Amino acid sequence: MLQSLKIQNYALIDHIQIGWAPGFITITGETGAGKSILIGALSLILGNRADTSVLKDDEKKCVVEASFDIQHYAMESVFEHNDLDYEPETIIRREINSKGKSRAFVNDTPVNVRVLKQLGQYLVDIHSQHQNLDLKDNRFQLNVVDAYAGNGNLLGEYGKLYREYRDLERQYLSLKERSEQAGSDLDYYQFQFDQLEKANLQGGEQEDLERELETLSHAEEIKQNLSGASHLLSGEEVSIIGSLREAGDYIRRILDFYPRAKDISERLESAYIDLQDLSNEIEVMNEEVEHDPQRIEYIRQRLDEIYTLQHKHHVSTVKELLDIRQHLEKKLEEINNYDFRLDELKQAVDKKRQEISEKAGKLTGARQDAIPGIEQRITSMLQELGIPNATFRIQLSGIDDFDEYGQDHVQFLFSANKNVEAEDISRVASGGELSRLMLSLKSLIAETRALPTIIFDEIDSGTSGDIADKMGSIMKEMSQNMQVINITHLPQIASKGDYHYLVYKNEDRDSTHTHIKPLESQERVREIAKMLSGEELTDTALQNAREFLQKS
Repeated sequence: MLQSLKIQNYALIDHIQIGWAPGFITITGETGAGKSILIGALSLILGNRADTSVLKDDEKKCVVEASFDIQHYAMESVFEHNDLDYEPETIIRREINSKGKSRAFVNDTPVNVRVLKQLGQYLVDIHSQHQNLDLKDNRFQLNVVDAYAGNGNLLGEYGKLYREYRDLERQYLSLKERSEQAGSDLDYYQFQFDQLEKANLQGGEQEDLERELETLSHAEEIKQNLSGASHLLSGEEVSIIGSLREAGDYIRRILDFYPRAKDISERLESAYIDLQDLSNEIEVMNEEVEHDPQRIEYIRQRLDEIYTLQHKHHVSTVKELLDIRQHLEKKLEEINNYDFRLDELKQAVDKKRQEISEKAGKLTGARQDAIPGIEQRITSMLQELGIPNATFRIQLSGIDDFDEYGQDHVQFLFSANKNVEAEDISRVASGGELSRLMLSLKSLIAETRALPTIIFDEIDSGTSGDIADKMGSIMKEMSQNMQVINITHLPQIASKGDYHYLVYKNEDRDSTHTHIKPLESQERVREIAKMLSGEELTDTALQNAREFLQKS
């Protein structure tokens, strides 16, 4: 339940702090005093949008803080899911600075608005007048049936299956679309792959061929220069090697009596051996180099083939072409496997559809079982609330496909007159009838849903007299199981509250300020008397007010 609410610098409020108790709480005040401002401030705690327009003083920040006693509402898993510390007394704070930037905290842990909204669903149900229009919404109507039927766990199981089913269905349709597109591209991919496969490219091939072509293109010049070098080294007329050998012979002749020449002899011998090896290597190279026009033509054609493929695929190396060939091979393999994968996914979709169909059938059955009880209870309550000939019916029909709530469509039907067929509530119910219908439904839901607090913002609008008294009694009864806060203009309802708060405003020269205070017993008598007779209190009004309070 809501234990306290602190509001600072919001709309007409400078600073207020209110403590709340369990039971039935009524809030009254003149029109325009700021009763609905309290609801607006609390809505910030529950994740509603905020901007600088809420600031009373736009140079200061707005702070709204609420404390909730949640120890009896099994909310530990909600906190765990959002990675929050669970506290039996949880404090939620929302701040809006002068630039409109919002910050939110749950037990001093920063959170985003999404988390506030999720927590808010478990903490407070705020019902304002415009929410009577929810009654005309089929999704709301279905939620009412599910709440009464206690379908929470069943809906959770169904929702999991539904998400899995839709995910598989998306996968299947996406793969089918890709398969159809790939089928039209198959010939194109196959042609590209076959062309690269036929080329039989090898890593490093291009560089080797380019070097070989360079050599073959200059074969005659290479052979001519190799022959010249060989002739100089070991020719018959001029021979460097021969001369080096003779020089070595000269030096060896003096070694016996001139030992200092030994080093020179060894170096000449080493140079002779090196040059001999070099001469032999040049001879081998000379023999290997051969002008081969056929080989040249082959290499040029091969390189032209490589260059053409590179230009076609916008790359510059054989390695990149090999990568493209590998990619095309995988693409073709993927396309060829589409039929197999499509068949697998189709079987998975069909299996999941069967599972979800069975779960949807259980939901339908549970709803059908719950509907007679809802119809009877709501019809009875409407009759108590001054619609003696009320008829309330729920029409449950199937839909072609599954949605996130099953395979059902719910429509509330209503008639206020005897012997008049019940029709769609959106077409036949007046504003006052909608208010009474909504209160009846909220009362019904409150019996089955463990919600700490419900707030009614003038749900009694358009009613008076005995009807208002009965509406107050219903809210009083609801407060046995939950905290009920009601903003009202009617003394019949205000007098039934366990606690009564007055919202009022005062004005100074520069601004208007909203305040709220709990009323003691005599203050309460005077406030209810004002609601009965206006500002001029009469003895009769005061006596009637006391009787209202005693009766409640």
